[in-house]
Amino acid sequence: MRVLVTGASGYIGQAVAEAFRRKGHWVAGMVRAESKRRALEAREIRAFVADLKTPASYLQFAKESDVWVHCASEGGGESEALDRLTVQTLLELSRQSPRVRQFLYTSGVWHYGNTGAQLVNESVAMEPSSFLTWRQDHEKAILEASDGKLRGIIIRPGCVYGGRGGLTASWFESARKKGAAQIVGGGQNRWATIHVEDLARLYVRAAESRLSGELFNATDRSRFTVQEMAEAASRAAETGGRVSFLPAEEARKTLGLFADGLLLDQHIDSSKAVQVLKWQPRFGGFTENAASYFQSWRASQTEK
Repeated sequence: MRVLVTGASGYIGQAVAEAFRRKGHWVAGMVRAESKRRALEAREIRAFVADLKTPASYLQFAKESDVWVHCASEGGGESEALDRLTVQTLLELSRQSPRVRQFLYTSGVWHYGNTGAQLVNESVAMEPSSFLTWRQDHEKAILEASDGKLRGIIIRPGCVYGGRGGLTASWFESARKKGAAQIVGGGQNRWATIHVEDLARLYVRAAESRLSGELFNATDRSRFTVQEMAEAASRAAETGGRVSFLPAEEARKTLGLFADGLLLDQHIDSSKAVQVLKWQPRFGGFTENAASYFQSWRASQTEK
């Protein structure tokens, strides 16, 4: 298959692009800066510079691809508008072209809100108060457009760890700089997590399945509290398991509504991906090998 990955130099996007290439697929990776191209090209990925603000900058690669994997996330105040523009651009291209395409869209499990100990799956309605409600609208647009010509699939990852970091990177950084891994809130909440390599394999399975109009959660089976994970990060960073606690009110002053995502207590079921796509997470959770994740994070800091 010919695969286009947006955000291909990003944390999730690069892992996804590499996973497709390792399976023998031709991969075009969209990056925002010339300096990002070399790392992808070293991995046999056709890297090109483009900007979500300018669809014409990536449209030719989209026309030449069988699979579109949208991993790019701009962050900041433009996230919603640029994501909507990208989705609309690709859906319109699908309508205009006779070519059959697969569209994999990256969403997330935070939309489910607080689930506590209750295990929830894709059939559960998402929390309407989510600060990322616009992403739900984009999910809906892709699923409603799915037909014989466009095969839309939504991937909802948990909190991603491994490699250069993800959300867990902040624990390593605060441990090294401040002597304690800093977490938001009291730390007794549990995140639904997934290793970045397990997540990348799921994208490939989903694309190769040629399914259409499907949703898949992507989480492992670990049930560690945030405090337990942060303590493991602190030990790996050689700060003795020390953890500091940032009150939610203080966190919101700098992180805004993102802090509410970090406070969620979730238990998310991914058995649909296991049963339908024959996918199995190979990593057992962050605390299982925190020392290796710290080494990888530290190496990535050196490379910058």
